[in-house]
Amino acid sequence: MGLPPGRRAVAVHSQHSGRQGSGVLLTDDTVLTCAHVLEAGYSAWVSVPGLRDRALCRVIWADPQLDAALLQAPESLVAGLVTTLVGATALRLAEVATERPLPDCEIVGFPRIQRYDEGRRLECDQYTGTVLPLAGLIRRTMVLELDRAPATERADGGSPLAGLSGAPVFAGSGLLGIVKGVPRGRGHRRVECVPLAMIMAADGFRGAYAKATGSLPPEPAAQTRHTSVDSSHEQEYAEALAAAYRRTRIFGLDELGRRASEWDLDTAYLSLEAASEEPGSPPVPHRIDELLAARPRVLLRGDAGAGKTTLVWWLAAHAAAGTLGPRLAELNGLVPFVVPLRTLRARGSGFPSPAELPAVAGLMVDPAPDGWAGRVLAGGRGLLLVDGLDEVPQEDREAAYAWLSGLLARYPRTRCVATVRPLAVEPAWLAAEGFEELTLLPMRDPDIQAFVTAWHDAAGLDGEDADVLKELAQDLLQQFRHNPTLSDLARTPLLCGVICALHRLREGFLPETRWALYDSALQMLLGARDDRRRIDAPDGIRMSVEESRQLLQRLAAWLVRGGQTEFTRDQALHRLNRALPGMPRVAGQGTPEEILTHLLNRSGLLQERRDDVFQFAHRTFQDFLAAKEFVEDDLVPELLRHAREQQWHDVLLLAAGHCSRRELPVLVEGILAAGSATRRRDQKTSLYVLAALCAQHAAWLDQHLHGRVEAAVGSVTPPMNHTQVGQLARLGSFVLPLLPAPDRIPAEAKARVIELIAAIGGPQALPYAESLARAGDAAPLQQHWSGFPTEGFARRVLPYLGRHEILAVHGGDQLRHVRHLPQTRLFVSGDVAPDELVEVIGGRPLEYLALARSTLLTDLSVLRALNTTVLRELMVTSTPKLTDLGALTGLEALERLRLGSLRVAPSALETVARMPALRLLTLDTPRLDDDRLDLTPLVGAPDLRVCVVDVSAKKIHGRSALGDRLFFDNEGG
Repeated sequence: MGLPPGRRAVAVHSQHSGRQGSGVLLTDDTVLTCAHVLEAGYSAWVSVPGLRDRALCRVIWADPQLDAALLQAPESLVAGLVTTLVGATALRLAEVATERPLPDCEIVGFPRIQRYDEGRRLECDQYTGTVLPLAGLIRRTMVLELDRAPATERADGGSPLAGLSGAPVFAGSGLLGIVKGVPRGRGHRRVECVPLAMIMAADGFRGAYAKATGSLPPEPAAQTRHTSVDSSHEQEYAEALAAAYRRTRIFGLDELGRRASEWDLDTAYLSLEAASEEPGSPPVPHRIDELLAARPRVLLRGDAGAGKTTLVWWLAAHAAAGTLGPRLAELNGLVPFVVPLRTLRARGSGFPSPAELPAVAGLMVDPAPDGWAGRVLAGGRGLLLVDGLDEVPQEDREAAYAWLSGLLARYPRTRCVATVRPLAVEPAWLAAEGFEELTLLPMRDPDIQAFVTAWHDAAGLDGEDADVLKELAQDLLQQFRHNPTLSDLARTPLLCGVICALHRLREGFLPETRWALYDSALQMLLGARDDRRRIDAPDGIRMSVEESRQLLQRLAAWLVRGGQTEFTRDQALHRLNRALPGMPRVAGQGTPEEILTHLLNRSGLLQERRDDVFQFAHRTFQDFLAAKEFVEDDLVPELLRHAREQQWHDVLLLAAGHCSRRELPVLVEGILAAGSATRRRDQKTSLYVLAALCAQHAAWLDQHLHGRVEAAVGSVTPPMNHTQVGQLARLGSFVLPLLPAPDRIPAEAKARVIELIAAIGGPQALPYAESLARAGDAAPLQQHWSGFPTEGFARRVLPYLGRHEILAVHGGDQLRHVRHLPQTRLFVSGDVAPDELVEVIGGRPLEYLALARSTLLTDLSVLRALNTTVLRELMVTSTPKLTDLGALTGLEALERLRLGSLRVAPSALETVARMPALRLLTLDTPRLDDDRLDLTPLVGAPDLRVCVVDVSAKKIHGRSALGDRLFFDNEGG
């Protein structure tokens, strides 16, 4: 963990006279202190408690009038003191947002009176008191009244608090400001401070901070109320979150021992890909942490086993500890409230009030102080993580909506992530509450490779032969490369874990269907594990795989009927008491309590969620066993009565694998009938796709019924929205021959057909992509190039791209396949080496060029080696290491220039102003220095118009001189 707030206090010594003050570590190498402590010096010594050496730090910003300064050390000031540096997260910043007194505040620093060893050695001291917001209002000073006098006045009349200047003032874990002085005549009971909000707003501070740390400081949270017990409880709460959520179970590793069966999310979390649902544009895959960073409220959709709950656990543990990486740094220090809706459902509880939020996750921590959760939420420090909206029955969904929307309306600055299965709620269900929708995507081949490697690394924790595990991992990856059916089964973390476990257990031999995978996994968990360990009759009870399965089936079916995933011991005993009379061999071995204990201890399928509350290790196994129970008990009609309920669809699909040749047609025909009976196209598509999935893997099915299934799916093509695309894509290549010919696709459906073909991708979809390209749709198709074989797509699709259309390539592999194409308008993204760019397109006369998302570009000298004689438009965006724009001077024909997400220094704009043909400059979300954008170098270019995107007008220097040549887009106006 990083340093707690109080441990961030440091001693600061003027380099001139040795005057000593205090300061606070904002990050591991930056210190905030008072300007008067430095005596106008350019550097100062800083001492950190617990370390012997002091460091000479340079002054990177100072405001003598405000009496504040920012220092930067040459290296980390706390290396060796903590294992996770403070630099992993900035200190939580806060500002007083009330006129009422704010009690239980704390000052930590190094007053002279606290020195020991005859005054030669420093020692830290703490003071508590109340901030009085109105006491310094006119002087714009924060006043703190100490709870008691610090000590008697010194003999020379000086304050006993001398040396405390620059010390941090905390309210709980939030930094409110720094001490600047002790006024006379108050018995040393009052302390005057510089408010942090004023420091943040001071000229140059934000720019200096950003230059030193690489990012802007976080906005201060509003501090309205606070009690002294909040801080200690928050630390205990964060530790409880870490204990509960820092580790997750890895399927199949439990047979290796408890330590190896749990995956440490600190080091082994796999950031999956997700796509945002943006109207009018195809979903673009990004890593989930990248997407979450820019979205304060997210509804995350994902299939069973896709990793939704693991993501929630990871966010909870790391946000509380402040150990999220740079992309999600804004979440560090927030207080996560995990709301597992399946748990509430099992308890029969209603939706929690703010005061009940800390308790719903069942953490091992003392009850929260009265009003604590409300204070956290009111201060904008809450992170609400609602897991499993699909666990809420359909009839209670509106109540869930009302609860969530009401909570967020009461506390509008609360960040929130809610998870749900793909079709449990309609599209844009929470859009009115400001939620954006993301969908977890199936793992691509590189993710599967990373997962397999990490799984086998975890398997070696108990000392198993590393060479054997390495060979197994390589063999499995080889099977994935040569067996598309197998790799398609491994697209979720759950199923990938199942495959890893079975591959290891069977020494390389694997089943080929989803049902066979689950069945083999159950065989492994219910019997093979104890057989391999030669454990006979553990707990005094020995049950066959089928006997264990029969008991678990009944429990699973009961849970599915009730829309539950958790159960208590008493509920389980009730189910066993009804089943055991038909199983005399099992019943004779022990009481129902003993048999339940055996199942809990030995099955590997059940796990204790909290005291006396249990669940299946994963819901998919619950659904698989429930499906088997319904089929064996001749209850297919009961399943079909629930066909329109999305939460039953997995059970229906898994039931197909258990059906006999007589039962499967009944199931498929029943699902088709349910689809025919609904008028909602989305639901009709979902049901027809479900019927097709059930029929797809049948060993035998009547040819006429196969034809009916194809006709049903064909009737809902082409898809008309993203939801239908996602459903039809589940059928893979099955759906491709059912799509209309390119000339018969309605214009309003063309984009969705392209999206569907791209979602299926691979060699099977390539001929359909080619036919669309021949019909004039090569341009929108090329956005999905990465989903197809690289060479085949370049050879069969891209030649139909118009000569003057933009050719988009990502990465060097795609770039190498466009040498033969004639396009003069190029969009190049990803890390392409400059020399490779020159080699491929160096002689091509470019009319338009875009360079995006590259970490290799530090300057634009590559332009000098390209043919830019007719280059009219250039875009450079998201190239974080680009600092030198000098090469722009050679672009004499350039008329339009767009720079995105770059720091544009005045010297760079001077270069731009000298470009003779330039008529439009667009600065899209520029990175600001000193929180302002200086456009004065452009004033002398009378023919140049300037568009600024996402920057407030008040932050632009030189806007008056530019007049109507300056205009804004998006939020910038």
